[in-house]
Amino acid sequence: MIHTTHSIRVRYGETDPMKYVYYGNYAEYFEVARVELFRTLGISYDEIEKRGIFLPVSEYKIKYLKPGLYDQLLEIQTYVKKIPGVKIEFDYEIYNEDKVKITEASTTLFFLDAETNKIVRCPDFLLDLINKNWKE
Repeated sequence: MIHTTHSIRVRYGETDPMKYVYYGNYAEYFEVARVELFRTLGISYDEIEKRGIFLPVSEYKIKYLKPGLYDQLLEIQTYVKKIPGVKIEFDYEIYNEDKVKITEASTTLFFLDAETNKIVRCPDFLLDLINKNWKE
């Protein structure tokens, strides 16, 4: 398994009139967390794309348990629990400043060859980094 933690402070523009995080902004929070997970492995998202691999999202599931609020520091726990094949699955948990879990989510992305526009297996350069950082 791979596990990372990333914190985000809720900005005013990300909230609705109740000062709750607008539901559509969670997808962006998860994208930030994924990008940071790759960076923790030793590769930037930009470098993955420069090597000819795109990672489009094919599934997104979320459960809102409690609202995130304006100016709260949210902690996003991101997990990869399975070695990727043609897809990579991410699980997320968001906690507020009181360490209360407020959101659970998952996304599935697939590996797409940028030149051929065909689905491919996880490239070796990325699989090597995942295996190097994998913890049981």
